[in-house]
Amino acid sequence: MARNKDLDQFKSKVMEDKGYNVNKTDPDAVKYEVAQEQGVLLKKGYNGGLTSEQAGKVGGPIGGNMVKEMLKLAQQQMKK
Repeated sequence: MARNKDLDQFKSKVMEDKGYNVNKTDPDAVKYEVAQEQGVLLKKGYNGGLTSEQAGKVGGPIGGNMVKEMLKLAQQQMKK
């Protein structure tokens, strides 16, 4: 899958700001830390056996924090 370097850097910054350990060469790996924190067994590769609730417990904090940061940046831009 093609990677978006800017998006990866943004995710890294947001998740670091939230106190997660982010691997600069593999920023996507933060999902395993989130999964462990949420009690979800997430493995490398295919995870099709996860319920939507389990997937949401992992993706929600990551995406939610990114959206909050994007909104904050947009509000700052509108004030200029």
